[in-house]
Amino acid sequence: MSQPQLSISPLIDHRGVSVPTFLYGTAWKEERTEALTYQALKAGFLGIDTANQRRHYYEAAVGKAVQQAVADGLCQRSGLFLQSKFTFVSSQDHRLPYDPKADYSTQVRQSLASSLEHLQTDYLDAFILHGPAARQGLVDADWQVWRTMENLCHTGVVKLLGISNVSFGQLHSLLAEAEIKPAFVQNRCYARSQWDAEIRALCEANGIRYQGFSLLTANSTELQQAPILKMAQRLGCTVAQLVFRFALQIGMIPLTGSSNAQHLHDDLASYRLPELGSADMITLEQIGGQP
Repeated sequence: MSQPQLSISPLIDHRGVSVPTFLYGTAWKEERTEALTYQALKAGFLGIDTANQRRHYYEAAVGKAVQQAVADGLCQRSGLFLQSKFTFVSSQDHRLPYDPKADYSTQVRQSLASSLEHLQTDYLDAFILHGPAARQGLVDADWQVWRTMENLCHTGVVKLLGISNVSFGQLHSLLAEAEIKPAFVQNRCYARSQWDAEIRALCEANGIRYQGFSLLTANSTELQQAPILKMAQRLGCTVAQLVFRFALQIGMIPLTGSSNAQHLHDDLASYRLPELGSADMITLEQIGGQP
């Protein structure tokens, strides 16, 4: 049995499901996916984000890492939060997890069955619509997919639902008509929009947990500004830790995709930073400029 983990991301109860407040993202890792996912589990991450989209994710390798971590005593499946996504064919490559000629309901069910096989599990903690079919509004394809996801949630094979890469208008439309409201919204989070403030506010008003990705890479210019560097120096932390501490403090579930073992431990150490004061929070909220 391996030594206990030194860093564990705290859990919250969200609609009856234990959800880690910090997730490890597995996009864009290709042949390193298995090793890096295992490394994240070893560091203490209890939530893994993936997708059945071979173009950007290697979901089967995530499953191998999880099984190895369980076998090595690092964790148990019941203590992990596994989240995957259904991706429309327009965002896939030729390695499709479903029959592209099938109706959308069948595609969703085939994609989920493939995800369960990849991850070697009989349920998902969260199943995410990877993005609406069109740039604006929700179209019939979105509703066919969402209704199928709702049905799957009713069966228990999926515990929670979510949507990613979504606009304010699209989320508003989904909330108005969905039988099962999304439990999560996952967006690329830009400082220039005050960290997706408008959508985060809509999420908060509707009991949705906002998951932010690319917090560092999407904001590299803003995070090199003098006020941020001076703040990190004053607090004795890295800029990454500062951003993650800020995200956690505003109720966001951040994602990190770091491939560096020490950075993973450093990221989780953000929990141990003192609570940021109001002046520091305002500085961080406005670092991208006023909307």
